[in-house]
Amino acid sequence: MSEHQKTILRSSLGVAFATLLSRILGLGRVMLEAAVLGGGAIASGWSLAFMVPNLFRRLLGEGALGTALIPLIVRTEREKGMEQVRRDLGQVFLALSALLAGIVVIVSLGAWLCRPLARSEHAKLALSLLPLLMPYALFICLIGVIGAILNSRKVFLLPALGSLLLNIFLIAGLGAWRWRGRANADLPELLQDLSLLTLASGAVQLVMFLLLLHRHGGLPRFRQQGRRDPAVLGELWRLVLPGMVAYAALQVSFLADRLIAAWIGPLAVPALTYTDRIVDLPIGIFAVALGSVLMPALSRSAAAGDYAAMRGDIVFGLRLTAFICMPAAAFVVGFWRPVAELLFLRGNFTTENLRAMTWTMIFYGSGLPLFCSLKVLLPAFYSRRDMRRPLYVSLGCISLNIVLNLLLMKPLAQGGIALATVIASCGNNLTLLLLLRRDGLLPPLRGWAPALLRSLIAAVLAALAVLAVLKGIWEPASAAGRVLLAAPLFGAVYLVIHGASGGREGLEMLNSLRRRARKA
Repeated sequence: MSEHQKTILRSSLGVAFATLLSRILGLGRVMLEAAVLGGGAIASGWSLAFMVPNLFRRLLGEGALGTALIPLIVRTEREKGMEQVRRDLGQVFLALSALLAGIVVIVSLGAWLCRPLARSEHAKLALSLLPLLMPYALFICLIGVIGAILNSRKVFLLPALGSLLLNIFLIAGLGAWRWRGRANADLPELLQDLSLLTLASGAVQLVMFLLLLHRHGGLPRFRQQGRRDPAVLGELWRLVLPGMVAYAALQVSFLADRLIAAWIGPLAVPALTYTDRIVDLPIGIFAVALGSVLMPALSRSAAAGDYAAMRGDIVFGLRLTAFICMPAAAFVVGFWRPVAELLFLRGNFTTENLRAMTWTMIFYGSGLPLFCSLKVLLPAFYSRRDMRRPLYVSLGCISLNIVLNLLLMKPLAQGGIALATVIASCGNNLTLLLLLRRDGLLPPLRGWAPALLRSLIAAVLAALAVLAVLKGIWEPASAAGRVLLAAPLFGAVYLVIHGASGGREGLEMLNSLRRRARKA
């Protein structure tokens, strides 16, 4: 492992630690949501409403715009200096703020007009909440762009910690509601309170990110001569448009998944949503952290024409992703029921809601490595400002996903939707790998595939071994007891099998943690 890769790993572990705190709070929030909102129409309404501002966050915040900004900032700073970067960012912020303000008004007005036409309870709830929630899209999109700028300045940890705020605000609201013992009939009022708390968290986070950006010398400079120069917006638009279409198509696919699930019945959307929160834990903790660090590193290598470094970083990212996400997938698939019981089975969340999660947990869990590896593969394209080919791949896989949704939903209900997502993600990964191989950015299979296969085999063997050992004492134990028994034993067995078979990723991570601890 080169010194450059050690730096990537250390930065990734720092972001992963911050993200771990956020995801732990996120799980606490989801547990409270399940207990208070249950798994029916109320939970569906909240999930559907919150999904809309999140769509714009992924599209215009951390999505295509944030992704395109990093290589542009790196190149501009390299060629013209940081002062020009700040003037360019001033134009981007003004244009984005105006666009987002228009979107907030249009979506809010549309929701208000469409509410009388809604027939189901969860649709009416979602439409009534949208005018309250939509200003959050403006806050969180600007926050996402600022986060991308900070990442380009090699600032990773503090931006990652900013995501704690939303969970803190919502946990406070849900906890206060439970503590006061309010009746279920008043839950629509709680959803309004949660919407206002969401807005407050976004406003506070935006102020904090602006202060952090000022501290690191990246605050946008708003000057009249900068506003008259359209060059930066034109170049950014040319880079962003393909990625924006891909992200928009992806979010439309995601929205279609949820709408199809809502048509299946009121239990389907919460089952997919709660499963997604569990699966998102390893994705957010490690894959997103690694991707956020890889993107600036790959952009610098691409700007310098150092494609050998890019090849090494891509393979390094794939090895680490497999080492972390293969066992995460095996654990979710093998031990999904006690995990789901521990997290959700209380309050208004019933055993019927738990049964609805059966196949969504198994299929989404098995797709974990595929979801995570995309966080490594896509930066390899975006860092070279290659937005079009991932767009075409994404559109094809999204179309496949929607078709499979319709084919599989009848025999497998919401489980069919999860399986369709996994199959489409597999096709996405394979196509991107073939393109990188054709570009000369991926070594032959023998140079990296054995490491991925080793992690897969070690994870499966560890899950089977732990299930066999705990079989006799499994049933009498509570859900918490099962998880506490299985998790450490599974982790230990996996590390032993992986290390004994020649895997070195565990030692690399341990050494990196030691060096980080010594520096601290």
